Amino acid sequence: MKVHLIAIGGSAMHNMAIALHEKGIHVTGSDDEIFEPSKTRLAKRGLLPAEEGWFDEKITADLDAVIVGMHARKENPELLKAQELGLRIFSYPEYVYEQTKDKTRIVIGGSHGKTTTTAMILHVMKHCGIDCDFLVGAQLEGFDCMVRFSKEAKYAVIEGDEYLSSPTDLRPKFHLYHPNIALLTGIAWDHINVFPTFENYVDQFRIFLDKIEPAGTLIYCNDDPEVKKLSEAHAGDFTKVAYTVHPHEVSNGVTSLNTPQGPVPLIIFGSHNLQNLQGALEVCRSIGIADADFYAAMQTFKGAARRLEPVKETAHAVIYKDFAHSPSKLKATTSAFKAQFPKRALIACMELHTFSSLNAKFLGEYHGAMQAADKAFVYFNPHTIEHKKLPPISPEQVKAAFATENVSVYTDSMALMSELKGMNWNESNLLLMTSGNFDGVDFVKLADELI
Repeated sequence: MKVHLIAIGGSAMHNMAIALHEKGIHVTGSDDEIFEPSKTRLAKRGLLPAEEGWFDEKITADLDAVIVGMHARKENPELLKAQELGLRIFSYPEYVYEQTKDKTRIVIGGSHGKTTTTAMILHVMKHCGIDCDFLVGAQLEGFDCMVRFSKEAKYAVIEGDEYLSSPTDLRPKFHLYHPNIALLTGIAWDHINVFPTFENYVDQFRIFLDKIEPAGTLIYCNDDPEVKKLSEAHAGDFTKVAYTVHPHEVSNGVTSLNTPQGPVPLIIFGSHNLQNLQGALEVCRSIGIADADFYAAMQTFKGAARRLEPVKETAHAVIYKDFAHSPSKLKATTSAFKAQFPKRALIACMELHTFSSLNAKFLGEYHGAMQAADKAFVYFNPHTIEHKKLPPISPEQVKAAFATENVSVYTDSMALMSELKGMNWNESNLLLMTSGNFDGVDFVKLADELI
């Protein structure tokens, strides 16, 4: 087979290119800009385009498939050539389904917890020696690539993102996977640029449930009011399994699961993670994995990259980074961190970086999102707002939106870093939350300067 990827340099797309290459498919691709780590990872496998740009001569009649990434535009010359030749054109999620349509597809959907839950399931399956294909949204320890396709694997574990599929396919990605086993973690409005109302956003999850295969299974979080209401009301031809936070105890900064086999200590912590863990347990039960094997595997699970990931730890302070940026994620992450270290002061920093978070219409969703922190700092860059062509917002608006006295707002990241460097970190913890990097801050270097 011969497959060409338009916008091969993207995070998801370059991983797909590697997965197809390792399956034995002939892969080519193009992009007008390719950054690290995509560039090095593609070059290592001989997949890096000779030069950046779009070249319609790469699109030839002998291609079996053309895959279009979100970075491409409708008027992309390679896409236009593929349409002219009548080639089979796929969005990224369409081709994931194409590669996994004969397998048992386990799809993890929800506004938050998708990556971590998917990572937990993959960690357990690897521990148990169960072969599977997969798609996950972060780099995982013990896995070379974020995507895998094979001929042999019976299962495919897929993180089901609700964002759009491609410039020419405006369906949410997770509508295209048709799960045999679906897990729904939570529903909290996000992607305001695509789903302008909460009702419209919830409808996408209703459609996701419609896509579950006949005689399939829905595993859903009973603690989330929207998920509970949606799942219980849905009349699909599938088995429903509700889950909640796994029973546990916290002692001396370590969370342990309460199990029939006795306490099972974990590296991870937080009620949100323990919800995810219980959901992953129900998925593993549904494919015949014994509870004892699940618990044995989870003792070594460290989490996905940038999901409550430790940067530095000492006897008197810890610094963690997290991908959290939406209101529900901020609330869950700060609450978890404070509960894990209740005797230490929690200093929480977050960056408003996404389209939704920088939108004045959405800011009110952050009401009380960081109240668990002893001190909370919110940073945003006005130039990022200009770049996204959004109306300007003020520090006063942001502070009013968060609506708690512990919040201070900064528009200069270096001034915020100076504030942190001037603080006493004895018996205090720092949590850095962003989908960006506070405009170029090196978290490891910062941690070394603080503790």
